[in-house]
Amino acid sequence: MFTFTNHISLLQKPERLAIKLSANGEFSVIKEHPWIFSKSIVKISKPGRTGDLCIVFSKNKNKVIGIGLFDPDSPIRIKMIHFGEGTTINEAFFEAKVKQAYHLRSELFTTDTNSYRLLFGENDGFPGLIADVYNKVLVVKLYSKIWLPYLEMILKALITTSQCETVVIRLSRNLQSDSNLGMQDGDIVYGELHDETVLFKEHGIQFSANVIKGHKTGYFLDHRHNRKRVGELSKNKRVLDVFAYAGGFSVHALVNAAKEVTSLDISEHALKLAQSNAALNNYSGQHKIIVDDAFKALKELASDDQKYDIVVIDPPSFAKQQSEIQIAKKKYRQLAEMGQKITANNGILILASCSSRVLAEDFFNINYAELKRSGRTFNCILKTYHDIDHPIAFKEGAYLKCGYYQFFDN
Repeated sequence: MFTFTNHISLLQKPERLAIKLSANGEFSVIKEHPWIFSKSIVKISKPGRTGDLCIVFSKNKNKVIGIGLFDPDSPIRIKMIHFGEGTTINEAFFEAKVKQAYHLRSELFTTDTNSYRLLFGENDGFPGLIADVYNKVLVVKLYSKIWLPYLEMILKALITTSQCETVVIRLSRNLQSDSNLGMQDGDIVYGELHDETVLFKEHGIQFSANVIKGHKTGYFLDHRHNRKRVGELSKNKRVLDVFAYAGGFSVHALVNAAKEVTSLDISEHALKLAQSNAALNNYSGQHKIIVDDAFKALKELASDDQKYDIVVIDPPSFAKQQSEIQIAKKKYRQLAEMGQKITANNGILILASCSSRVLAEDFFNINYAELKRSGRTFNCILKTYHDIDHPIAFKEGAYLKCGYYQFFDN
């Protein structure tokens, strides 16, 4: 029987707030956009508290068009969790939403994979909440306090659906500093965790995730399909994995018989993780590491006339806010330029972006223009976006894009 030993069950029951929005706000709800900004609220029945239920009424017909959760600490004042006519927000409601999310990922479960994102925030109807599964361990990351009154119900649904045996709570930085939360980052709230490093499989290849101290929930699951594809391209190849972190691309390449793989990252700790992940699998190729700033190292590799059959460049987000977009675009241009210099004749350069504020069209245009400027003959042989466990339900929910560029040199 699931019991959540925390103060959450003692929280005041959420109240219901009647909400009316501006014309733009109402249009946003009708289009099923999950964010309602404070400026769009025209009328509210009473002062709201964190997690209160916002019953949104249409301006003219006075009928319910959606339900959200009130967040007084954010300019996104209402996070929508239901669109359309009124419904009861209870355990059955959350169980149905979790099962729907699980069903969307059913194709992935037919592969030799036991790690996946079960809830992808707003895109699965849970704004500010992420749930990742690593083997039998469920890691739930909270980005907003709006979920506290409902967390026990949601966790029950997640455990029942995923059949996980352990639940770990991870908190965003802003929540970690909240001493009144009643929980800490890395708390185990269900089952037991014998080792904070959890082993899991991704298309038959072994990896590990530190679910207590690792970045995000312990690992980055979103590039799974691209890692698999790089592995399939790597037999007898010389591969460079830039911004390698824990070696996702590197390990897939090694297991798929690459003759040499170099993992490049500024973090020595991350590259030790890459080596550890590689050691979980059988491979015969050579695994090298370079601990250095990627931009500096790429210039040095080009100066040394190093060439690789496959170059993967998957940087962290360069545009965490609107003011950084132009700087981000400049960095993507630089990476495309440096990447092509070290990509061998007939080799493949793979350029990725996880900056949601840089649109996919702009990113691919930057790559095309920069590679064209190099004078080399190339084709974009593939463009990829989100894997199946990262569905996109609204425009701002999309962030991942990846281009594969093959050079055809004389």
